[in-house]
Amino acid sequence: MKYITLMTALLITELLISSHCFANADSFKDGPIIKGYGKHATVKQDLILNNDAVFKVVFDTSEQGSEDKENGRINSVARFFNMHAANGILPANIQLALVIHGKAGFDLLNNESYQRQYGKNNPNNELLSLLIKNKVRIYLCGQSAAYYEIVNKNLHQGVQMALSAMTANAVLQQEGYSLNPF
Repeated sequence: MKYITLMTALLITELLISSHCFANADSFKDGPIIKGYGKHATVKQDLILNNDAVFKVVFDTSEQGSEDKENGRINSVARFFNMHAANGILPANIQLALVIHGKAGFDLLNNESYQRQYGKNNPNNELLSLLIKNKVRIYLCGQSAAYYEIVNKNLHQGVQMALSAMTANAVLQQEGYSLNPF
């Protein structure tokens, strides 16, 4: 009987200790760097991060967001930034880039151009500004831009035009960036 009681107590203790690994939507928090975006959960991790690590990561997407909220793929860049900063990585050691192509290029329009296209404000404007403020490099595929008739002057301030998404990814990889698949 004592054995069962001891085993039950150990099981309950283990469940209590590990329960924080199962996060619900309310336990995801934004920040510490990009407030309002990039929500992430605290997890008990087995892969221990070296606080001196340097992350050079490029994200690539052609998936356009909805007209009513920010593009979730762009928000994932903020999540990567926030969760690593929250776990002890210096913001200066988090070097991120975002390469956009296809119809997702419309998510990079400045507000005036987005209003002409969709009749409403660009829901990505604030997020793009915060990413650029935190030195995230954002490139639009020039081939996609030409196809969809997006010109440089219509882009959100700080978004850069690349010859192509393929070119941007190749150059960033030559600079030591790894591709993070969505």
